Amino acid sequence: MPVNQFPVEFLKENQIIPVDENKVYITRKTPFYAVEDIRFLTGKTPETVLISEEEFNEKLEEYISNIENKLEEEEEIKESFFEDLLEGSDAPVIQLLNSLFLKAVRSNASDIHFEPFSDKVVVRFRLDGVLHEISTIPLNAYPQIVSRIKIISKLNVAEKRLPQDGRIKVKIGEKQLDMRVSTLPTVFGERIVIRLLDRSNKLLTLEELGFDTEDLEKYERIIRKPYGLVLVTGPTGSGKSTTLYASLLKLKTPRKNIITIEDPVEYQINGIGQIQVNPKINLTFANGLRSILRQDPDIVMVGEIRDLETAEIAIHASMTGHLVLSTLHTNDAPSAVARLVDMGVEPFLVASSLEGVIAQRLIRKICENCKEEYTPKIEETEEIKKFMKKDLKIEKLYRGKGCDQCLGTGFKGRIAIYEIMEIDEEMRGVISKQPESMAVREKAISKGMKTLIEDGMEKIVQGITTIEEVLQVVQV
Repeated sequence: MPVNQFPVEFLKENQIIPVDENKVYITRKTPFYAVEDIRFLTGKTPETVLISEEEFNEKLEEYISNIENKLEEEEEIKESFFEDLLEGSDAPVIQLLNSLFLKAVRSNASDIHFEPFSDKVVVRFRLDGVLHEISTIPLNAYPQIVSRIKIISKLNVAEKRLPQDGRIKVKIGEKQLDMRVSTLPTVFGERIVIRLLDRSNKLLTLEELGFDTEDLEKYERIIRKPYGLVLVTGPTGSGKSTTLYASLLKLKTPRKNIITIEDPVEYQINGIGQIQVNPKINLTFANGLRSILRQDPDIVMVGEIRDLETAEIAIHASMTGHLVLSTLHTNDAPSAVARLVDMGVEPFLVASSLEGVIAQRLIRKICENCKEEYTPKIEETEEIKKFMKKDLKIEKLYRGKGCDQCLGTGFKGRIAIYEIMEIDEEMRGVISKQPESMAVREKAISKGMKTLIEDGMEKIVQGITTIEEVLQVVQV
């Protein structure tokens, strides 16, 4: 690792300045582990030169000045810079991390977890929404791994007591990946979770997401409206952003001005203006949304409605000629109404602005390589029929035996199940008078809304997934 990439906070805190890979300046206050950090991260054993604190301050100013001279040039190429994992390094820590990153990418993992315990550090990958233990790391090697991750994600190496968030950009051959890094201090050390985002992945269209024909027609009818608020709900990792991006692809046209504000911008779409939230400079969802509305947009996408201020601006925008798409963290579609009211939005405003709510979950698909049919037990068929409005004769179901391609799980890949609540005049009346989830839900079902559990059961009968998988992600 180049010596000019060490954070200034780390150098100040530890009173150490790397001159080059073979030499560092230290003072009498420099802790031993700081020299070790530099040795592990550069792969070299530098000579230490003892200087006074006065000399240290002078040389630190010189070091910062050299960095600032290159700052403008670095800012210009910042977005195109990717660390190439295939270039390799002799440093053991770098080799270990690169091998884990490569393994995660090749197995299509969505997250990497580093979890320290009293006797070891466990590394787990999230594959198709489920965590799998991959390897363990000795506790004595873990501090160097944490330092390496913090430095390449531009975090404060010296800060070990507070949570931090950062970002790494890496390149593997022609693949370009963004990695979102989160650190969390625990009693046994800092826990790290890295979310992987493959920039080269193709954006899915609405037709590829898993809608049945009727629900797809209903959802397209909702987002084709000239104005109003459309919400996509579900827990973290349920595919809400993917649905929003697919919606924007469907709506994109040279005749429409589409602007988004996101945290983070996960995929860049040509022809759409995308803004990255930046709390450090007070560019929040609310402030960004205010500015977007001065840009004469037709369609606005807000990454998430987190507070009353953002909710009110989004609702007023939807009532003044704009189509607003956003996400909300709720368990089902009807609960979105109660959530907005709980934030402080007046029920009549929710009723006036809301055009539709879609709730979703991701379920694992049966592996096509080891898929087999079987005759279900009576209890299984009764369980399915209990939630389906159609009276079906179920003679066979499907499951995965487990093979090398699915790591013995019987599942490979995921698909979404949906619950779409379309708002008409009758629904608006219920929302204005009784915004409680149960009342809204009963009215939506009476108007023909297919619930998450119903959609899941239909996908079981179609041979896409299993009963156990659906019951794991949907509350009965």
